[in-house]
Amino acid sequence: MEKFQILRTTAIPLPIENIDTDQIIPARFLKATSREGFGENLFRDWRYTSEGTPKADFALNNARYGGQILLAGKNFGCGSSREHAAWALYDAGFKAVISSYFADIFRGNALNTGLLPLQVSDEVLQRLLDQVEQNPQTELVVNLPEQTLTVPAWGESIHFDLDPYKKECLINGYDDIDFLVNQKEAIAAYETTRAWAY
Repeated sequence: MEKFQILRTTAIPLPIENIDTDQIIPARFLKATSREGFGENLFRDWRYTSEGTPKADFALNNARYGGQILLAGKNFGCGSSREHAAWALYDAGFKAVISSYFADIFRGNALNTGLLPLQVSDEVLQRLLDQVEQNPQTELVVNLPEQTLTVPAWGESIHFDLDPYKKECLINGYDDIDFLVNQKEAIAAYETTRAWAY
């Protein structure tokens, strides 16, 4: 995974609640086993007509918006547990999704993929959506080591919670196996002090 420390970017607003994983990546596109290539079908049924023409009124097709953060409505990633939903968002270039609530399984899949599910209050989410819709050039700054989301236009920073283990993995670009491999010396040292019983 790529290391994630400080992200400065604009955002794309998608103010729809209860976005489920079948809308994020429809089941008919789940045939591949590697993580690459899912981004082109992200929100496929919302982004394109049945003929494959982009829908001009969908946020990801709107030239006003861009960036590596998706601002999504409450209860993002509900529905089935497919990890492909996180893969599709990451493959499409998103580094973070901001919402006021995430489905637990999606949250875990996102963190395992290198995608930050950043949870804020309902009030802050609405302020962010309003801000970005009014000014698409609004910059957001995610500082993962400090666990802050800063909106320079507001002159304020918002703290967000994150599991310490997953934070360390994101900062260092580790998946679970990478984390264990990087603990090899500590594990070996511990094993020399452990009493063996046969």
